[in-house]
Amino acid sequence: MPPDFWLDIGRLAGAYLLCLIIGWDREREAHSAGVRTFPIVGMASCGYILIIGSVTDGAAQSRVLQGLIAGIGFVGGGAILKDGINVRGLATAARIWNAGVIGAAMAMNRFSIAVALSLLNLFTLRALLPLKTHLDRDTHPDHT
Repeated sequence: MPPDFWLDIGRLAGAYLLCLIIGWDREREAHSAGVRTFPIVGMASCGYILIIGSVTDGAAQSRVLQGLIAGIGFVGGGAILKDGINVRGLATAARIWNAGVIGAAMAMNRFSIAVALSLLNLFTLRALLPLKTHLDRDTHPDHT
């Protein structure tokens, strides 16, 4: 086995678990993107960065990271739906993008960033939900 085998497995597992928490929270809200989508996005992002990590060419690493960011943005964009004047799925798209960053942070040994992003994601979408509901009611009183 390569010397970094268990370290890489640990990073992938960490990305998986941190994103599973986000997916589990999403699944509780009965949305289609949940316990399967978010861990896969985080784990795959981590895997891409781990693969390119052994390449010493900084420009090549930068291109992979840029492609990863754009690709995950594209996947998240698929979650955004427009129905008349209403737009839905923006929070899901943001969560998907966040899951990709969590995976990349795990691969780059930025564990504190990965944990902070996961916790802040949960806080933002759970703790601030009553505020959003209140603001939506004030903005669109006929949709209560």
